[in-house]
Amino acid sequence: MAKRYRVTLTSAERAELEALTRRGAHASRLVINALILLDCDEGEASERRLANEAIAEVLRVSGRKIERLKKLFVEEGLEVALHGRQGRREYDRKADGEFEARLLALSCSQPPVGYAQWSLRLLADRAVELAYIDSVSHETVRRVLKKTSSSRGGRSAG
Repeated sequence: MAKRYRVTLTSAERAELEALTRRGAHASRLVINALILLDCDEGEASERRLANEAIAEVLRVSGRKIERLKKLFVEEGLEVALHGRQGRREYDRKADGEFEARLLALSCSQPPVGYAQWSLRLLADRAVELAYIDSVSHETVRRVLKKTSSSRGGRSAG
């Protein structure tokens, strides 16, 4: 059985959600999320709590959406439950300009003995061996070569 999340709204949260559903122009997703949270509320200010199946039927959403929304509310709060997570996480790029230049030069060089041409995995392994970078995946190598318009692995457009 799936883990159950209990939504307990404070009176301030409940008032905010009720105001959101009653007046103003809002995105439909926002209003539906607010209605789901209001109907799932098990707090003291709640007059009634509906079963997930009843909410799903009335609002024409899946039971899975209701469970996901309840989980978001319990674990991350009202704002995230209403509006979703904002943006993607930023990651530090491993492949800087110097690495890209070295990788491109390596891909244009002679392949290792016993190979007719460089493969992405061979390039990744050799770049690590030559200490161009501490670790790199073949997928990163593919993206770098694609970005630099290298003809490695495909024909040039022209």
